[in-house]
Amino acid sequence: MTSAAARTGRANEDFTGAVPTAAVLIDGAGIPGTESICRHGVAWYASRLGSGLLSLAGDRSLSAVLAEAIEQVTDDHRDTCDVADPISPSATVAMLRLADGLIEYLVLGDSYLVLDRVEGAPLVVSDPREVIISRSYEPALAAAAAGSEEYRRILRDLRANRNQPGGFWLAKDDPRAADEAITGSCPISELTGAVLLSNGASRIVDRFRLTDWPGVMAVLASSGPAEIIRRVREAEARHAVTADDATIAHCTDLGEAGN
Repeated sequence: MTSAAARTGRANEDFTGAVPTAAVLIDGAGIPGTESICRHGVAWYASRLGSGLLSLAGDRSLSAVLAEAIEQVTDDHRDTCDVADPISPSATVAMLRLADGLIEYLVLGDSYLVLDRVEGAPLVVSDPREVIISRSYEPALAAAAAGSEEYRRILRDLRANRNQPGGFWLAKDDPRAADEAITGSCPISELTGAVLLSNGASRIVDRFRLTDWPGVMAVLASSGPAEIIRRVREAEARHAVTADDATIAHCTDLGEAGN
């Protein structure tokens, strides 16, 4: 596992962790003003949610596990923070679990989970709803001064689509969001490995197009996740793109872990 904050001196709002039969990656999400709504902050929410998921990973469906974890972390700060406010902390989720010869997976939001198969191309699991909706707001955001009241208003309008029918879904304060997660399973015997990536790390493919997903798996096998993030940081600097927290969890020897 490798995780790098967007810049020095800024809290990393990603979280990743693993136990012998499960791995989790959380990409915390917040917008300006979040700190006035929640005294704990986005990084706290992400780590609390991720730790909760790992402690709850049992034999229930992954959606049920996520719903309980969302409810737990919401209860942890319900009495001190305005958890229902649209700009209170939220997060994307990618999770896998090994059980009974299967790898089960869940993705909520724009993180990625990639299963490297023995035969054929990798299976890429993603949730494109936020990306699709955000595209219509990009011209207005680009025209507004970052941090201005107009910029914040546009972001609020975008966030109003969150956890709404026809919108996009994230982990926040409502456990029912877990029902909207993308889930599935695959026999462990068909896989050689798996990787979870926050959208700051998946930029190597979906934004900068430096390689494809088979290429990502090849780099991971030869050089590890830090090399992926190094290449992303170089591309961000080259294209003058604001850096994002970037996190990767690379899971190998799945057959041994699943036994």
